[in-house]
Amino acid sequence: MRKDGAVRRLVVDDRTYRWSLRHKHHDGDVCRDVLHLVLDGIRTRIVFREGEGRGISSCYAHDGFVATGPGRALCLNEPGTVRRLVDEATDRGLLPGAAELDGWDLFEAVLRRAAAATPAAPPGCPPGP
Repeated sequence: MRKDGAVRRLVVDDRTYRWSLRHKHHDGDVCRDVLHLVLDGIRTRIVFREGEGRGISSCYAHDGFVATGPGRALCLNEPGTVRRLVDEATDRGLLPGAAELDGWDLFEAVLRRAAAATPAAPPGCPPGP
């Protein structure tokens, strides 16, 4: 796993995003995971705030996961997840643009994109657990 806050590159079509993930909290405020995206000098933050039915990485074991329940999680440290977030936000006309986006608004659509990108098991494979 990458160090929290390390800047990485993501190439989408002919555009190169710089991105990093940070876990943040302030006195009296809820914990949140913040995905920072920079494209052509424009910074966008996709924020996942901890809340009712919405879990984020622990302050003590930050691993970049956000979840709404068993089997309903995204790992924000994976470039594929970041790509799906970028694609969904772009399709909605939210990127590029300087803003703070609520990551939970994108969550369900990104889960669907991930499921669609996962190949089906070949015939004859035993069912999962």
